[in-house]
Amino acid sequence: MGIAADIAIIVTAGFLGGIAAQRLKQPLILGYIAAGIVLGPATGGSLISDPHDIELLAEIGVALLLFALGIEFSLKELRPVRNVALLGASIQILLTVGAAAGMGLVLGWPWTDAVWFGGCVSLSSTMVILKTLQSQGRLGTLSSRVMIGMLLVQDLAVVPLLILLPKLTDLRAGLPDLGWALVRSAVFLALMIVVGARVIPWLMRRVGRWNSRELFLLTVTGLSLGIGYATYEVGLSFAFGAFVAGIVLS
Repeated sequence: MGIAADIAIIVTAGFLGGIAAQRLKQPLILGYIAAGIVLGPATGGSLISDPHDIELLAEIGVALLLFALGIEFSLKELRPVRNVALLGASIQILLTVGAAAGMGLVLGWPWTDAVWFGGCVSLSSTMVILKTLQSQGRLGTLSSRVMIGMLLVQDLAVVPLLILLPKLTDLRAGLPDLGWALVRSAVFLALMIVVGARVIPWLMRRVGRWNSRELFLLTVTGLSLGIGYATYEVGLSFAFGAFVAGIVLS
């Protein structure tokens, strides 16, 4: 059966993991993650016949989920906390990288491996945190807005980290790539905020006048996946673009 059997196994495992998390009074997403670990290669023998196809489907699913969560926010809600989020996330990333890298050095790791480890643990999962906030009914609170602002800063920090970390032994070699990547990211975000905030709502209003749920659904899906792919092309994550598209649309 191939991918059909894989999806059936994953859905069943997620259902069982969700029930277990519910019984233990834990967020459902922990059950889903546990189910993924059990089915994944980390357990010694994956039950999934084609992990690559499942990864692609999972990435699309995460993008659509973050697009839906992004619709529940607006740029106006995030503006009051932008300074706190920017400063707080920057300090958090630097402190986490320093602490984790120091731990790696104490354990005798090469300094490059230690810094890599620090870079990995300094970032959070946007999808996991947003889903947890949603399940707890805290999406509209001040603390959640600060948290979301920090998550956006962390997502943007992925660009310089992915460029500089592989070139730790010769940081100067990575500076031209870093500068070009930052320019592309800045231009894309500016277009999304300035142009997207006007074009996307206008497009959705036009589609809404046709009173067709199918066309509306196709438009929403196309926007989330299309903008997600555009962010991927400029060096940002696919899911991050879908989340930004949702925020702009709201």
